[in-house]
Amino acid sequence: MLLNGETDLLSDLETLKEVSEQVQQADPDQVKEYFKGLLPEILDFGVKVLLAFLIYIIGVRIIKFLRKLLRRFLDRSGAEEGVKQFLDSLAKALLYFCLVMLICGWFGISTASVVALLGSAGLAIGLALQGCLSNFAGGVLILVIKPFKVGDYIIEDDHKNEGTVTEIELFYTRLTTPDNQVIIIPNGILANCSLTNVTRQEKRRVEISVGVSYEADIRQVKKILTGLLEKEPEHLPEEELLVFVKELADSSVIMGCRLWVKTEHYWTVKWRLTEEIKRALDENGIEIPYQQLEVSIKSGSMH
Repeated sequence: MLLNGETDLLSDLETLKEVSEQVQQADPDQVKEYFKGLLPEILDFGVKVLLAFLIYIIGVRIIKFLRKLLRRFLDRSGAEEGVKQFLDSLAKALLYFCLVMLICGWFGISTASVVALLGSAGLAIGLALQGCLSNFAGGVLILVIKPFKVGDYIIEDDHKNEGTVTEIELFYTRLTTPDNQVIIIPNGILANCSLTNVTRQEKRRVEISVGVSYEADIRQVKKILTGLLEKEPEHLPEEELLVFVKELADSSVIMGCRLWVKTEHYWTVKWRLTEEIKRALDENGIEIPYQQLEVSIKSGSMH
């Protein structure tokens, strides 16, 4: 009794034997004629492939030339860098799509049938590419609403990604962090979440808080801090300088210092003033308290 596997093997062997017999019985002249008939079709297909490759090479060069013309036009029109990058990405995608359609037409594939196929599969494609479509729409919203532009320093509030905007592309925005890392965020996320544009305004307020001892003379402290703020070379003279008592904390009096500077000088001024305040208070013998724990032990009589 033969098993199923053995039966299938015998069937395959019989089929192979029949094919072998047909090949042996075939007329060699008929085989030659058959391949001679195929030769023009093979040569025609090879020529089409070669010409399609040449069309692709030429098309790529034309696309680069057209993109260069678009960039020149946008430069002359004074468009923002983010608009230039987005439109360049969009033009690149559309031009390459046209090039692919041209090559398909060269091989006899009707572009109308391709478009009809894409249309009939539109729902499935839309579901598959809904993330990309959302990012594309987000990019358009970013360019229209302009919550930021290339060169701005932003903080994405949901995931706390932050950095300087370097590129606004078709689907993604690239940020560069202060330590030179690159963060790529989908445009859909940036268009649908809250974010902080740190450098949008031309000026920023620097605020520094410092605690001094309750035994310190508040008038002397205010005089020292005011003098430091007035000597700061980057402060904007038209804006008011403020030194005030911010809080009476548990172990210190918190003093607040405020001054306005240009946005690009914010961190330099903040770091410099923080250091100068520490030095000035030390030189004038004013204590900056720190948290400490005092333990008192009372001795009692032993019973």
